[in-house]
Amino acid sequence: MLMPSRVKYRKQQRGRRKGYSKGALRVDFGDYGLKAMETAWINSRQIESCRVAINRAIGKNGKIWIRIFPDKPFTKKPAETRMGKGKGAPDHWVAVVKRGRVMFEVSGAPIDKVKRAFKVAGSKLPIRTKLVEREKVS
Repeated sequence: MLMPSRVKYRKQQRGRRKGYSKGALRVDFGDYGLKAMETAWINSRQIESCRVAINRAIGKNGKIWIRIFPDKPFTKKPAETRMGKGKGAPDHWVAVVKRGRVMFEVSGAPIDKVKRAFKVAGSKLPIRTKLVEREKVS
């Protein structure tokens, strides 16, 4: 699972989920990208399952870039616990993904394999996604 090696503070506030992504709006590394069309928290298990699905679909001849990282702790109180007594313990890690962010990039694979890979990976995420190509600069 992806998680930071160390953090300054163990617990974070939830913050806001509205608005558009400030960075990673274009495909910068690969030829094709998987773009988020909605805002959500993507946990480390979902990122890992997408990575495995993309790797299986494109095979050994492609390269993958994962452009999101779960650096926000998600806390949870135990089941059947009364209200109060402070914030719960960190349960898992999430990546804050806003609309328009390119989450995964692929190069070195044919377009039909990439379409299939991103369709499978998108089904493992709790948001709508779309395939985007790198802009050709002439």
